[in-house]
Amino acid sequence: MPDLDRDTLWRLLGWPDGPPRFGNARVTDSQESGSIVIETMAVETPSGPVPATLCRPAAHAVPLPGILYCHAHGGRYDIGRRELLHGRDALIDPPYGPLLAARGFVVLCLDMAGFGDRQAEGTESALSKAALWNGQPLFGLMLADLSAGLDALAARPDVDPDRIAAFGISMGATHAYWLAALDDRVAAVAHLCAFSDIAGLIAAGGHDRHGHYMTVPGLLRQGDMGDVAALIAPRPHLVASGALDALTPPEALEPALARLRAAYCAAGARDRLLVFTSPDTGHAETPAMRAAVLAFLDTFANGDGVD
Repeated sequence: MPDLDRDTLWRLLGWPDGPPRFGNARVTDSQESGSIVIETMAVETPSGPVPATLCRPAAHAVPLPGILYCHAHGGRYDIGRRELLHGRDALIDPPYGPLLAARGFVVLCLDMAGFGDRQAEGTESALSKAALWNGQPLFGLMLADLSAGLDALAARPDVDPDRIAAFGISMGATHAYWLAALDDRVAAVAHLCAFSDIAGLIAAGGHDRHGHYMTVPGLLRQGDMGDVAALIAPRPHLVASGALDALTPPEALEPALARLRAAYCAAGARDRLLVFTSPDTGHAETPAMRAAVLAFLDTFANGDGVD
């Protein structure tokens, strides 16, 4: 099997030259809530202006670490970026946006195509089919929008562009680690409840639980999810899974983790990869996962590395 690299991934995603760079974001509303500020904005992307929400501390003295927050799917097309402020059933309380802003992060979340305020663009099925007819998977369009979100976050004067992490659960997790694999500007990544090889998931009968968005034609001829995530090494990386999650069964999770661990060992960065498995949990965050995520992000923000 040939080596998987970023150029190949971008080509499979429909961007042979990589996605265009943007960096523009227009704030349409700003509200202060205690010690944090919540901004509503439109981020320029290849799809046009995309609705986004940003949470940040109300007061700060130095450029702050940033987080590109990737929202989940869960069949709840109405939620989208609202997850940042209001959470969802798969996440424990409190919601991540205000929590992370109170800890000193600038956190940005964009609505993905078909979600939140972008539902009028079409259903996931219709958007996926239209994209494929044009030679591009919906997954590639989503990642290009997220890349533009990264542009916008890195361009902010209150954000340290060298300290930007990506985070998500479920669909958001897949988006987060793919974007980290594709772009070194993602200096660290933490993701929950999504990491598994597609070939193993197909064999286990679990692949059809994923939405149409998560299809990258030709990927399995080149590699699998473990090979994608291996491109993140040696940057700090947290993978959390539930042992009872039908989307991360052992026959799909373990081969992916094996190749990921091998990549970190080869890079001399074994201690920068943290793998957390909750034994009695399915497709949901646990308090222990939340504690691991916060400790990981705090350590990254402080520039102390990951132990």
